[in-house]
Amino acid sequence: MQSLCGVCKSTGALVGYATSGLLVYHLGPQIALGILAVPAASQIFLGFVIYENKTSDDDLSTKKRQTIINLEGALKGMYETIQLPEVWKPSLYMYLSMALSISTHEAVFYWYTDPNAGPAFSQELIGMVYAIGALASIGGTLIYQKVLKDYPFRKLLFFAQLVYSLSGFIDLMFVLRWNLILGLPDYLFLVIEECISSVVSRVRWMPMIVLSASLCPIGIEGTFFALLMSIDSLGSLSSKCGGGVISHIFHVTRTDFVNLWRVVLIRNLLRIATLGFIFLVPNTTRFDMQHPGDILQSGSENIDLETNRDSLQLLPLKERENV
Repeated sequence: MQSLCGVCKSTGALVGYATSGLLVYHLGPQIALGILAVPAASQIFLGFVIYENKTSDDDLSTKKRQTIINLEGALKGMYETIQLPEVWKPSLYMYLSMALSISTHEAVFYWYTDPNAGPAFSQELIGMVYAIGALASIGGTLIYQKVLKDYPFRKLLFFAQLVYSLSGFIDLMFVLRWNLILGLPDYLFLVIEECISSVVSRVRWMPMIVLSASLCPIGIEGTFFALLMSIDSLGSLSSKCGGGVISHIFHVTRTDFVNLWRVVLIRNLLRIATLGFIFLVPNTTRFDMQHPGDILQSGSENIDLETNRDSLQLLPLKERENV
């Protein structure tokens, strides 16, 4: 299911990047944004076609009370689950892996289109390259599904993060224009870099999503998965903020790219530093993963056993066999 979601996500990105670059190039950014807002705005009309039965005041008050009870139970279950080391440790790793990989996307994008310091790519070309990267990410999803899905989480995430860190040095080579020394044109090197980065990023992202789904207790799966995804989103936000702070410190702007290579180097080193937190990930496969509900249940049974230890009665061997 997670692999299917990954393919759908990449397909949507493929269509979006392929069309957005053409629209911006031929129609301008304002008209392009207006056209792209039409599909999202069209969802408003769904509210007029969805039929709901009218409820009485008594039914409404009963549903409100039941909703409050369900919400209290969900919050209690989330609080108890997130306290488990088997849950908060991998959640912390997912946040750190996202936050420490500071974002340099905006700075590198402006460098791509700069006619003096950069390769002066057109917006249409960049959109098509990102579309090729989205197509490559579908390949990364298939690689995980067919080859890597049965490996232990810790081993898989360690090597995925390691390759992800090393692939970042391709960006550094491009910013330093070493590709010209190797005889590779800019557009070809950009396509190679985008494909490698997309495949590795997807292989790194898939086990974290599968691990997140495995951490959700029964009964509040959707709520707890949304909590884990909010942690992932917080990591992405921290990554963008960290990238902006580092770019500001090194005075990287829309027109000044002298220290851009230093920012990219720091990003790569932080990605390598993430490997130091790999011990937070369980060294089990998706089949051997212990469910949080079972841990909570076993913990409550142990508490009940210790509480009622004095009231237990020992039976003779023959009576125990009859029982």
